[in-house]
Amino acid sequence: MNSPPPYRRHLRRSAVLAAGCALLLGGTAPSALADAKAPDVVQQRLNTLVAGDRLPGALAAVQGRDGRTRGYTAGVGDLATGAKVPADGQVRIGSNTKTFVAVVVLQLVAEGKVSLDASLDTYLPGLIHGDGIDGRAITVRQVLQHTSGLADYTDFLDLADPGQYIEPRDLLDIALAHRPDFAPGTDWKYSNTGYLIAGLIVQKVTGRPVGEEITRRVIDRIGLRHTYFPAQGDMTVRERHPHGYVMPEEPGDRAFDITEMDPSWAWAAGAMISTNSDLNRFFAALIGGQLLPPAQLAQMRTTVPAAYMGPGARYGLGIASRPLSCGGLYWGHGGTIPGYVTRGGVTEDGRAANIAVTAVPDPEAKQRVADAVDAALCR
Repeated sequence: MNSPPPYRRHLRRSAVLAAGCALLLGGTAPSALADAKAPDVVQQRLNTLVAGDRLPGALAAVQGRDGRTRGYTAGVGDLATGAKVPADGQVRIGSNTKTFVAVVVLQLVAEGKVSLDASLDTYLPGLIHGDGIDGRAITVRQVLQHTSGLADYTDFLDLADPGQYIEPRDLLDIALAHRPDFAPGTDWKYSNTGYLIAGLIVQKVTGRPVGEEITRRVIDRIGLRHTYFPAQGDMTVRERHPHGYVMPEEPGDRAFDITEMDPSWAWAAGAMISTNSDLNRFFAALIGGQLLPPAQLAQMRTTVPAAYMGPGARYGLGIASRPLSCGGLYWGHGGTIPGYVTRGGVTEDGRAANIAVTAVPDPEAKQRVADAVDAALCR
């Protein structure tokens, strides 16, 4: 793609930062990742995503029951130079950010500073209001679980320039200008707006930026060495990374390199950057009880049906469960943001996997990314 208009069309289509699933453990540092010696099922799936679905690159980190973590790559990390996909490179993780934000909120619940069943007006008085919208009737739990009914601001966002900075309050105003999709607590619908509000609550209660709270309470606490919440104006991916692309829509167009972008429009709903192995470590620590007391972890894992995220999927508070083809289920989230799709999570018995691809494919190919996670966990 040669100009911003195709980017704008793609952003409107894919700005639902969301969807995804999950898997378990992953405590091995990236330097300890072992190369796959032969094309096992994970390598085969990555190869198919690149060759069959024409994605520029794919990468994965998978931990088995034996505790060994293996790294995989396929395709090209930079279409301009032909450079390889860096093993365990950093990627934009989109809506996996929501799980980090939910953990911070639930830590504040454990500290007695936030109540899940308090109204939004308790923490943001007078802010959440509009035609059919009353912050006194919507709870913290409902915004974390996507049962608030608030319209998703990304459905109405038209971002002309990948470098454009947008304030969270301006994003919220976009959502509040539209009537809700349903009355609070009466249905489920994925809405990034809820996590704008969750981020604002964190900032109001702590007096600190949400990115700083995530860093202090989660990233530093469990030693995620390659994970961060971008600072205002930071458009780069700091460490080794595959480039992310918007793929051409018309014959003769070129892929548009969207690696560098201002993720402020995603903010607490999807701005973070990480690696596959760090995401494995994060979800393992979360499900393993290292980040939340038992009571709050139980609340997080209390789910409602969420068919939008796949057959049998259920959504808790910033985390989803999804059944495995080999039995059982896995916990995680997943993310979609222009240039990158991530899927992965953890199981209860020590398996973990996360897979990233470097363009947003069509829904069928995106499902094949999720299927590759299932294959990795069930191998």
